[in-house]
Amino acid sequence: MEYCRIPRILIAGAASGCGKTTAVCAVLELLKRRGRKPVALKCGPDYIDPMFHKTVTETDSASLDPFFFDDDTLCFLLADNAAGHDIAVIEGVMGFYDGTGDDGMENSTYDVARRTKTPVLLVMDGRGASTSVLASLEGFLNFAPDSRIAGVLFGRMTAGTYRMLCGLMRRRFGERVRPAGYLPKLSDALALGSRHLGLITAAEVENLKEKLNRTADILSETIDIDSILSLAGNAEPIAYTPPAVDAPSLEGRPLRIAVAHDRAFCFYYSDNLRLLERLGCELVFFSPMGDKALPADCHGLYLGGGYPELYEKPLSENETMRASVKAAVRAGLPCLAECGGFLYLGDMLDGVPMAGVLPSSARNAGHLVRFGYVTLTARRDGLLLHAGEQVRAHEFHYYDSSDCGDGFLAQKKSGAAWDCIVTGPRLHAGYPHVHFYANPRTAENFAAACLQYRKEKEKENEDTARSDGN
Repeated sequence: MEYCRIPRILIAGAASGCGKTTAVCAVLELLKRRGRKPVALKCGPDYIDPMFHKTVTETDSASLDPFFFDDDTLCFLLADNAAGHDIAVIEGVMGFYDGTGDDGMENSTYDVARRTKTPVLLVMDGRGASTSVLASLEGFLNFAPDSRIAGVLFGRMTAGTYRMLCGLMRRRFGERVRPAGYLPKLSDALALGSRHLGLITAAEVENLKEKLNRTADILSETIDIDSILSLAGNAEPIAYTPPAVDAPSLEGRPLRIAVAHDRAFCFYYSDNLRLLERLGCELVFFSPMGDKALPADCHGLYLGGGYPELYEKPLSENETMRASVKAAVRAGLPCLAECGGFLYLGDMLDGVPMAGVLPSSARNAGHLVRFGYVTLTARRDGLLLHAGEQVRAHEFHYYDSSDCGDGFLAQKKSGAAWDCIVTGPRLHAGYPHVHFYANPRTAENFAAACLQYRKEKEKENEDTARSDGN
């Protein structure tokens, strides 16, 4: 049993669009200005908000997903990512109690706060209201007896209204919940922007660092950082048993894994990449848009999600890269391709040629397709799992493919089910996103396949050398 005692705060929203990400980024920056070394984490399966966190903290932001992980793994990932930092800031997802299950609260932000024993700072939109906001706050406080809501930030509010509400809060709630500031209405110039998968990615926001610094300058006058530090300091210790992970024997030489990373492919769980490194992998990043071919002497390929549909032209025009990927995967290079990476492996995307590894085509369906949490069960042995083994995953995409595969059965708690994922001994390609810590066997099996590939290539080279010598 291990313990984590890091001060921490979970910044949750009363609803989506209340300014959570803006508040989190501002708090992270203001903590840095106080000489603190914060780490950021995100509830749920989101990839985009952590990119904004990383812009501020200059370190990876991890996912704490209550659907993917048991309590031990959830608390381990919090503690593991907090190592070397002196305070953790966790960003919620959707509204605080919005989740799944019979009570509607499973896998919610509230679930993460409860399971990690983290104090909550609730962000509430105050636009067009004053005292009525406190009625909503009272509802949030009483909806669950262990809500852990300890503070509140009011969004889109004036200084005068905030001062008035502070007095009313003290009289009504006493020390039960404390006002920790407000977010004034910000100019459109500081807006982060959005699209169908949520915020646009951090790399697409012009002058993002400057925008976030200017926002922090403004909010430094309206957010009570001392109160937030006090709330974070009240966090209880958490206990956990780290998940068991078996590393392959690599004889002191790392496995080289080519990881696609550019504006088209940028959706990766940071803990997935860190786990591969812990298993003895050296990650070699490359751009399917800008590089001519896959990195040399690699033993595996990881094509993450992203927005390949926005970069169809440069991806398609890079014919040498497309040919390199096709030749390598068809020659047995172990390949994990998720969502956007799966689209890239297909023959066509919106009628534009892609890598052509798979004889499938994909187009925009005009609506979300098979989205949400799923449990994946392998129908046969494949790259990540053997027949009958399971892993929890998530889908969120507007594009659909002419062939989504049948290597796994995806099942939702509602009873809905469908076939998905193209699988083989060296291939796992499909829409669902997998977090390795949801079942570490996925990472172990991927690394094992890469090691076997390396041994095969080394034997080929030895045989060729002997043949040339004769």
